[in-house]
Amino acid sequence: MSSAKRADTRAAAPHPADGHDMIRVHGARENNLKDVSIEIPKRRLTVFTGVSGSGKSSLVFNTIAAESQRLINETYSAFVQGFMPTLARPEVDVLDGLTTAIIVDQQRMGADPRSTVGTATDANAMLRILFSRLGDPHIGPPSAYSFNTASVRASGAITVERGNKKAVKATYERTGGMCTHCEGRGKVSDIDLSQLYDDSKSLAEGAFTIPGWKSDSQWTVQVYAQSGFVDPDKPIREYTEKELRDFLYGEPVKVKVNGVNLTYEGLIPKIQKSFLSKDKEAMQPHIRAFVERAVTFTTCPECDGTRLSEGARSSRIGKVSIADACAMEIRDLADWVRTLDEPSVAPLLTALRDTLDSFVEIGLGYLSLDRPAGTLSGGEAQRVKMIRHLGSSLTDTTYVFDEPTIGLHPHDIQRMNDLLLRLRDKGNTVLVVEHKPEAIAIADHVVDLGPGAGTAGGTVCFEGTVEDLRSAGTVTGRHLDDRSSLKETVREPTGALEIRGANAHNLQDVDVDIPLGVLCVVTGVAGSGKSSLIHGSVPAGADVVAVDQSPIKGSRRSNPATYTGLLDPIRKAFAKANGVKPALFSANSEGACPTCNGAGVVYTDLAMMAGVASPCEDCEGKRFQPSVLVYRFGGRDISEVLAMSVAQAEEFFGTGEARTPAAHKILQRLTDVGLGYLTLGQPLTTLSGGERQRLKLATHMGEKGGVYVLDEPTTGLHLADVEQLLGLLDRLVDAGKSVIVIEHHQAVMAHADWIIDLGPGAGHDGGRIVFEGTPADLVADRSTLTGEHLAAYVGA
Repeated sequence: MSSAKRADTRAAAPHPADGHDMIRVHGARENNLKDVSIEIPKRRLTVFTGVSGSGKSSLVFNTIAAESQRLINETYSAFVQGFMPTLARPEVDVLDGLTTAIIVDQQRMGADPRSTVGTATDANAMLRILFSRLGDPHIGPPSAYSFNTASVRASGAITVERGNKKAVKATYERTGGMCTHCEGRGKVSDIDLSQLYDDSKSLAEGAFTIPGWKSDSQWTVQVYAQSGFVDPDKPIREYTEKELRDFLYGEPVKVKVNGVNLTYEGLIPKIQKSFLSKDKEAMQPHIRAFVERAVTFTTCPECDGTRLSEGARSSRIGKVSIADACAMEIRDLADWVRTLDEPSVAPLLTALRDTLDSFVEIGLGYLSLDRPAGTLSGGEAQRVKMIRHLGSSLTDTTYVFDEPTIGLHPHDIQRMNDLLLRLRDKGNTVLVVEHKPEAIAIADHVVDLGPGAGTAGGTVCFEGTVEDLRSAGTVTGRHLDDRSSLKETVREPTGALEIRGANAHNLQDVDVDIPLGVLCVVTGVAGSGKSSLIHGSVPAGADVVAVDQSPIKGSRRSNPATYTGLLDPIRKAFAKANGVKPALFSANSEGACPTCNGAGVVYTDLAMMAGVASPCEDCEGKRFQPSVLVYRFGGRDISEVLAMSVAQAEEFFGTGEARTPAAHKILQRLTDVGLGYLTLGQPLTTLSGGERQRLKLATHMGEKGGVYVLDEPTTGLHLADVEQLLGLLDRLVDAGKSVIVIEHHQAVMAHADWIIDLGPGAGHDGGRIVFEGTPADLVADRSTLTGEHLAAYVGA
């Protein structure tokens, strides 16, 4: 009896392994986090919220997920670690209870022209194997159906260094599926020569129409005029065939110009190196406009845009080639794969069906496998990355999501919520960074960071349930139930932008008049054709300023001051006040500290171990030579100015002896988009997604455009920040601009003067205008999915 009792007591005692139900973080100091200590429940769905820049990503991605990945990498041998990305340990005292982290972030998929939806997932690889087994005629192994693989043939002698050395004749052959004309890109680029020069003029008369190329004093122009290859006084259209070839495609050679040795090369390679190899986003507006005019992309005439060789296109299963299969909408492709019944490839067909069904289940059935990966929105790219995890049998894993509802119509958010809950119910820990109230509502646990952004954030303001958050008094709690009301009066349009017969992608000969002089919102379910209509049909002229979701390219040397052009007037002001060269006040030029080359830190590469970044001892992290810091402007040196926040700098350059109107104007725009807390010298690599898009918006606001096209500007914005964005859009319209916004956020729809709703579905079920009119008419009509959700949102 007593032994039985002892056994019961032992059984009732908690097992030591069951005591690890929390992820414990103590003393997190990554980026702007201020010694954050927090316990996150495992096998629950935890949502992290807070204003943009409050430290959500720093805690979830840069601390918890980063340390989990680093610890996993350390389980491999040193040899294997040498081939893996090196990760530094986050700035944190204790991290306990971590499980394997799978990160599904918003990083846009590589914009490589050869990357497609099919190559980014396993779908293309499985299709290639399928066609190599069942295709008729049989043309070779799976590589014969790959547009990324070129055909190779080689023969010759090889010498094997073993025993008696002997030369052996060998031949090698590999069949690839790449189209030889476009090299697997599907498009061929061409430079429009009429945009480079006026062929009725001679070089001496100023034939060049390239920005910055002046005939009289510009060295580049003088190289062509005095090269001896062409006659500078003869109109270009009268050049002989040899002169024209040397002028356009000449190989680099040394020539003497005014007694100086310079390099001459043909105009086409010169333009490709000086303009086309650079990031378009970083160019000045007039240079960007020139590049967009000068370079034309046309569908490859040989493969008709399929990217594949003739052999790959000729091999078919039934009547379908691999090019046809990749061009189908994925839901139609899934139906076609189901019709195949071939026992010899049964496991492959099962795996392919499961992958394609995952696309449909996640709401991406409207995509095709040949869709370029670079054209996917942030939300679409994130959902494509989710596909490989949906059918996973793994449990007790931590899934980390970065705003999974981005790019989703309110109608689609419920489906995303169901997927997140399904992952949790399989016994996984799900961590979500999110702003949308519909997504916060399903959380088991909420962590609210703030109270502000940047240096004003970085602390945990609230932990608990969604209900408790509503009464917590934090910024998120106060705004969680915010609902915009419909405007009583809407602005009258001053004109219209006529679009006729638009048929890009899934658009079905759409005719629509987009009103000008008002705030016009284009909406519809994901994949209904919004971006195709606006980006594909609104003429990209000098009067149109488009701010899309493409990421900002920038190294750790780039910062808000360099990206916005703010540093130029600041450098000139310092130079003028001190009578020295402006280049001294650039950490990327003459003023850079020689020890760290202006980086402020010294990086030490430790091979397969994480590199170490330590502050430069010579400049103490200020990035400039001591001799440069002697020069002052308005009582501050250049390093002190770059350490200011935007709000402080706006005040500094707005009045007094440091008054600089050109700098003040740029700083005002940064404040207008809600970035007053950013530091001027903060590396771009440390900014959140929402901050980067607003930085881009502030930059484009300086351009002289009459029509602003914005692509989901609420991406990454907290509920409290959306109000500020609406005020900014109103100011733009009131200043005489026309604002066209592609958006799903109901607050922006309710605030619009005019709504254009596309649908009714996605892919070939969309591409039509299902409603045009005011938000009030849309709510009253309720004939579309958007109308139903907007009516529920405004409480109508």
